[in-house]
Amino acid sequence: MSTNITSTNPIVQAIVAGTAPQPARIAAARGLLPLPQADLLEALVALRASDDADIARAAEATLEAQEPKDLLGIATDQDASTAVLGYLAARPNAGRQIHEAVILNHSTPGEAIALLAGATTDGSLLELIVINQQRLIRNPAIIDAVISNPARTPEAERRAREVWREFFEKERGAQQIAEELRARGKAAAAEFFETAESVGADGSFTIDDAWLIAEHIEVSDADIDDAWLALERIEELLAETVEQRAANAERIISNIRTEGGDVSPERISLLRRIMLMTIKDRIKLGMKGDREARSILIRDANKVVAQAVINNPRITDHEVESIAAMRTVSDEVLRLIALNRAWARSYPIIHNLARNPRTPIPTAISILPRIRTSDLKSISQNRNVSEAVRRQSLRLAQTRSGN
Repeated sequence: MSTNITSTNPIVQAIVAGTAPQPARIAAARGLLPLPQADLLEALVALRASDDADIARAAEATLEAQEPKDLLGIATDQDASTAVLGYLAARPNAGRQIHEAVILNHSTPGEAIALLAGATTDGSLLELIVINQQRLIRNPAIIDAVISNPARTPEAERRAREVWREFFEKERGAQQIAEELRARGKAAAAEFFETAESVGADGSFTIDDAWLIAEHIEVSDADIDDAWLALERIEELLAETVEQRAANAERIISNIRTEGGDVSPERISLLRRIMLMTIKDRIKLGMKGDREARSILIRDANKVVAQAVINNPRITDHEVESIAAMRTVSDEVLRLIALNRAWARSYPIIHNLARNPRTPIPTAISILPRIRTSDLKSISQNRNVSEAVRRQSLRLAQTRSGN
């Protein structure tokens, strides 16, 4: 028996399953069986596809003779046969009321809605169809039908295209990039774009942008440890607007210029493309990116993104030494560098942390006992660091000198 049979009537079940005797099939096709309306329609819809041409014609004629009010009652029934709902959706002369009821009925098959979306000349029905976003996601053929229908309204087209961009274009673009990167032997970059949120998300980050960034990904997912990303930091992963991302990029460019770093057009282009990515993608790029990507993302206004950089397994002591001296980096990043045992054994790193005004005062003071006396004297006279750090530097220097 077909799993699509809704009726519990054994005669209807036999007709739909194709096991009913010929007389019963003929009587049903002519509407002569004493069946409830829902059962009769389910039997007729099944018989209109019969191999017996006479039975198929009789069933079609009986369906055409049904009263609109009876059809409307079935169209609004959430428990109606999906085959009957599909028939009503595809019936050109069903009328607006029935078509509207079928569209609003969650039991109507997506394929039937796609047929209706492609055939209707009523733009308002198309607007009603695209309101059900979940149905569009499950049945992308509906989106194609709406966009291809000359009767579509601007609103129907806008909604259909928005769903396509958000749920299909982005996924398809990212997956296509990942497959091509794997074919080129760039597994780390492929892993990144298989789960990337940014590609095609809002039109601001294109597939061309993705190809450029792929050249700056070098760490495999297997080498990443994201245990540091605690759940309590999730509130910092909130979505940004495109305008906020652009402002973040311009701030970083300005900081690099102030520091006397490379501000070539090529680097600025890469920087802006990276900063157009979502926060989650920037976090992952921070952990997977190469030296160039790290040098950009360490300056990100979002602290979690900057922390991702120092959790990149490829970051070098020389990079950390430079970061420890930066005055545009997050104070949290400087604190975490100081807590890293390996980096804390590097004198150039702790020296830079001690004299960096951005280093948290408790962190800087805890470092001072490991600073050379000559450098302590220099820090004690450095007006850029806090007074507490200067005083403690002077006190330690004097103690070591016996004063």
